[in-house]
Amino acid sequence: MCGIAGYIDFSKAIPSITINKMIEPLKHRGPDGKSSKIFNTDNCTIALGHTRLSIIDLSDKASQPMQYKNYCITFNGEVYNYKEIKEELISKRHSFITDSDTEVILHAFEEWGDSAVNKFIGMFAFVIFDELNHVIYCYRDRVGVKPFYYFVTNEFFVFASELKSFHQFPNFKPEINTDALANYFVHGSVPYNQCIFNSCFKLLPGNYLKYNLTTKQIITKQYWTIIDAYNKPKLNINYNDAIAETTKQLGKAANYRMVADVKVGVFLSGGYDSASLTALLQKNNNQQINTFTIGVPHFGLNEAPFAKKIAQHLQTNHTEYDCTENEALALIESLPYYYDEPFADSSAIPTLLVSQLAKKSVTVALSADGGDELFAGYNRYSFVNNQGKKLKKIPAFIKKGAVASMNKVNPNKIPILKNTYNFIDRFHKLKYLLQNHSDEILLKRLTEVFSVDDVNRLVNFPFTINYSGYHHLINNSNYTTLNYMLATDFVSYLPNDILHKVDRASMSVSLEAREPYLDHQLAEWCAQLPDEYKLYNKTKKRILKDITHQLIPKQLMDRPKMGFAIPVANWLQNQLKTTLNNYINEDNLNQMPFLNKHYVLSLKSDFLNGKTWLATRLWHILMFIMWYKKWMK
Repeated sequence: MCGIAGYIDFSKAIPSITINKMIEPLKHRGPDGKSSKIFNTDNCTIALGHTRLSIIDLSDKASQPMQYKNYCITFNGEVYNYKEIKEELISKRHSFITDSDTEVILHAFEEWGDSAVNKFIGMFAFVIFDELNHVIYCYRDRVGVKPFYYFVTNEFFVFASELKSFHQFPNFKPEINTDALANYFVHGSVPYNQCIFNSCFKLLPGNYLKYNLTTKQIITKQYWTIIDAYNKPKLNINYNDAIAETTKQLGKAANYRMVADVKVGVFLSGGYDSASLTALLQKNNNQQINTFTIGVPHFGLNEAPFAKKIAQHLQTNHTEYDCTENEALALIESLPYYYDEPFADSSAIPTLLVSQLAKKSVTVALSADGGDELFAGYNRYSFVNNQGKKLKKIPAFIKKGAVASMNKVNPNKIPILKNTYNFIDRFHKLKYLLQNHSDEILLKRLTEVFSVDDVNRLVNFPFTINYSGYHHLINNSNYTTLNYMLATDFVSYLPNDILHKVDRASMSVSLEAREPYLDHQLAEWCAQLPDEYKLYNKTKKRILKDITHQLIPKQLMDRPKMGFAIPVANWLQNQLKTTLNNYINEDNLNQMPFLNKHYVLSLKSDFLNGKTWLATRLWHILMFIMWYKKWMK
């Protein structure tokens, strides 16, 4: 795992030292070495930079940027099946001087060109400069595990693993993309197809970009999407055979992600996703698997005792650390630096903590992210699936009458109910749902923090909300409500939030996080499983639970889903009250005329006066202002 950065300079005026300045802020992604190469053509200068975290082939021969014939690569990530591809290339008379997957990518590119990426099982973002043909190729993995940012002008094409590198480029001017900001307030993160800065972009998951340096033509092409798998007919397979094949696929994905020349561990939360992953790895491994759990006893929901029992049963080499509230609170000021864009998922804090713990013992850690999106683990799946059906059964005239009545009522003046927890917000959401009960609207309303109406009150600029993943409607005979929700979350929520969170948290301490559940072959397989194998009545993750029960006693597993719960409301009212006031105040808001000062201050006042359901909205605003103060000086 590494950090990459570089640029194409058609002005030929950028100082050569710039590439070293750009990779310097990425040293947390690659502390084991840094290097760069500069190429000059008739019409431009090309600079490629790299910071290295040594995982496969630890020798200096595997350092980057790496050159082979007319190709030069800077690469962030892993190709787990590189040994198999290497054997195929050797049979085609290729010879190698390293044991790295980086060299395999170069040879594969020479042999198969653009289609080489279809052979890779892994997570990656890389750039290849073809010196002979004057072409730059940029690739990103299928799911979007590894980040890739770029910005374009008439004179420059600049790329990096993280936005902080752009601040080191002399011609970069950080100007806020107001649409991206509005979307941040709705979702808690900037969408995968937007960037917080104008003229900046993210290479979309499952896409590559080709830049012709002679013509300055840029072509982007999608080489993979999970939507294709969801659009296929469901598999005609009995449940027991589905269990057997899913177990096989998950085991294969997990074993691939154990490939390394350094120590590897597993994040063990105690839930089904991480427990089944750990059990399969321990079953297929002669040595004890290293497992890591963060205990959060002061947060109210603590999975550590359950994780410990599972680790004892599986006989893993288990490490547990109970973090204090002060340790968690101390991380908050660092969030804007590591997350680069405004980011409001508070579970970033325990993710940073467990990464810090794991790094003390290993360089690679397997994470169980993606299990909810593959096997229908979120509560909203059963809610939309069940309540959506009920809403559709209500006669239209009744719904129309109910909405008309609700429009005449001010929820702030309803006795008793107005003081009920989050009543006003729930009142408006119900009205929206009665007006439009489509799967799309139901899912949108359940995942919004600020509604569109709220954002209109919050900001002083016009905007368009980008429900990017929601455009992938599956309009054919294979469409189901569950299919729609799973596909939507896979192409939006995963790269927007989950993968962004894990990449930045793990890389902040130079730890490589790997995602077995996001193996593209496993994802394609799960997409074609019958709905009832995933969501059965009110049982979520049906098939994964049954797989786990074959490996771990059921009594160790059956308990409510917890996750990383952070007491945001309590913190903002107590331990973080000073921080809240230091950032959300009239002086700071006067520096941000694009925000409605009076609305923000009224939210804070209402929250501090007891309306605790406003905590999440206030956290979103706090995280933005902290980010703004860090990066928009």
